Amino acid sequence: MDLRELGRRAGSLRELERTLPAPPGWNVELIGVPEGAEVHIRLRLESVMEGVLVSGDVDVPVVGSCARCLDPVEDTLELDVQELFAYEGSTTEATSEEDEVRSVEGDHIDLEPMVRDLVVLSLPLAPTCTEDCAGLCVDCGQRLDDLPADHTHEVLDPRWAGLAGRFTSAPGTPGADDPEEN
Repeated sequence: MDLRELGRRAGSLRELERTLPAPPGWNVELIGVPEGAEVHIRLRLESVMEGVLVSGDVDVPVVGSCARCLDPVEDTLELDVQELFAYEGSTTEATSEEDEVRSVEGDHIDLEPMVRDLVVLSLPLAPTCTEDCAGLCVDCGQRLDDLPADHTHEVLDPRWAGLAGRFTSAPGTPGADDPEEN
C-alpha cells in the first residue's frame, strides 16, 4: 500500500475498499480460506504521530470439515482489524520488540501479512457444522444427529462370549420357555 497520498501529517485519512484473491496457505488443519477466494477489505488508514493506524474490517469465506462428524463446513469470517504501523525511528518502534509492531517501510506498508495473521489466528482449530453436533457413532460410524435417539449397539466383551453362549438358550431347546429351570 502506497502512503504518499496519505502523508505524515497527523490526522490525515484515507479509506480503502478492495476485493482481492486469497493467496495459498491461509488455513489450519481442518478449515481455511480457499486459494483465490474473494477477500473483502474495508480499511481506514489514518496518519498518527507514531505511524499509520489501520482499522476496519475484513470479510473472508472459509471452508473445511466438521471436527466431530467430518461433514463439510462453509462460513464467512467477519473480522475487525486495528493495527499500528510504526514509522522508522518513532518512539513506538524504539520501545517495541522487533516482531511486536509492524513498520512503515519508506512510503509503503504491506497489508497482506496483517490480514493473513488476522484470518489464520481467527480460524477455529476444531470447527463444527452446528454448535451441538454430536459427532459419529463409535461403533457404526454414522452421524449421531441422523440416527434415532435410542440408537445403541450391543457390545459383548469377546472374553465373555463363550460363557454368555452357555447362558442363552436357542428357541426350541429344553428350558427355553422356563427361565426358572436350572
